[in-house]
Amino acid sequence: MNNELIARYKENENFLKDESSDLMNSVREKAFQQFQKLGLPDKNGEDYRYIELEKLFQGNFSSAFKPQKLSVDFSSLFQCNVPDLDSYIVLLVNGWYYYQNIKLDLPDGVLIGSLREMAKKHPDIFEKYYSKAASYYEDGLVALNTAYAQDGLFIYVPQNVVIEKPVQVINILVHDGDFMLQQRNLICCEENSNAKIVICDHTLTPFKFLNNSVTEVFVENNANLSIFNIQDQNNSSVHINAVHAKTKQNGVFTSNTASLHGGTIRNNFIATMEGANAEVNISGIYLMDRKQHIDNFTFVDHAVPDCVSNQLFKGILDDEATGAFNGRILVRKDAQRTNAFQRNNNVLMSDNARMASKPQLEIYADDVKCSHGATSGHINEDALFYLRSRGISEKEARLMIMLAFANEVIAKIDFAPLRERIEELVDKRLRGELSRCTNCVVNCG
Repeated sequence: MNNELIARYKENENFLKDESSDLMNSVREKAFQQFQKLGLPDKNGEDYRYIELEKLFQGNFSSAFKPQKLSVDFSSLFQCNVPDLDSYIVLLVNGWYYYQNIKLDLPDGVLIGSLREMAKKHPDIFEKYYSKAASYYEDGLVALNTAYAQDGLFIYVPQNVVIEKPVQVINILVHDGDFMLQQRNLICCEENSNAKIVICDHTLTPFKFLNNSVTEVFVENNANLSIFNIQDQNNSSVHINAVHAKTKQNGVFTSNTASLHGGTIRNNFIATMEGANAEVNISGIYLMDRKQHIDNFTFVDHAVPDCVSNQLFKGILDDEATGAFNGRILVRKDAQRTNAFQRNNNVLMSDNARMASKPQLEIYADDVKCSHGATSGHINEDALFYLRSRGISEKEARLMIMLAFANEVIAKIDFAPLRERIEELVDKRLRGELSRCTNCVVNCG
């Protein structure tokens, strides 16, 4: 498989470099050389122990090495996600910034657009940040993405600017056959800035999509950035979603992910705190059934003193679904007065569902407050009995317990329209009603 990916790169090298900035192309070449050394990660390494990447990459995939002129109805896509959310709407199609995106009336200095185009228009910003958080020297998937990357989302918030409305990114995949893409996103919040981003991942056709996506996030001094991700793709899809974040002094970075549907989902959350009093909050809720697989990996690096991190992941697995949580907190030698917390809880609704959970603490400082824990088990029979004794049917009682279980993660979403929408989607998902969104004219499969 590695040889096929290398050969594919060489065959399309001219297309990959065409119209890309010199900086992207210089990094691209270095990343490609590194991928030839690393290849795809395998199960021999601890970080990818619970997923077979080589098997997932096998197939007759096509790719788009230039933007596709597809016609998309914005109103339908907006309704499909969060109808009452007043937001700036941005559309990406098959990893490319949509050429007919609505012009946004943004605060002064805020940049939202195509990664490829912004690299040319704002080379100073791009050079400062691109490939500075996601290292292609250590991870073969990052090296592969950096070698193949052409386009994606670029968001830049300058100093002292607050974006009052959230930015809603509708990330759709649509094709008439199996399709592979390497999407690259760059999000930068300068000093004293504030932004919220909602990312909605959807597939509009029932084919196998393989998206190896890398998002680099930079939260500078006193900045605050929240990213909320709704993952709702077809059962043939493979979504590899890597978020690499760097947070400076007094910066706050929050990530909340709801994984509702998808054949195979791998979420990588890598966060480094580089300034005192930085804060990182990473949470996720996942609902898997049939033969779906979810794999959440986190690595939170407390590199300096006086920082806080919180991780909470909760999952409900049914039928023959499988899942994994591999979380690591690193507290470096000089990172005194660290507060770091990590928890993973899972409910297995069937005897065939499986979950592997491995929380980890690696502490080299002596003045810290850290904890971690994990639980996996069946639904609480005492709680079920209590609800049934109050005249509630077994089916509704189970739903109530599962919704209460999921609500601890959903409640962390700090603005009402999105929180209420995710509550609705989780409820529909648990009832088996999310195969087609009733508010959408598009049949998502």
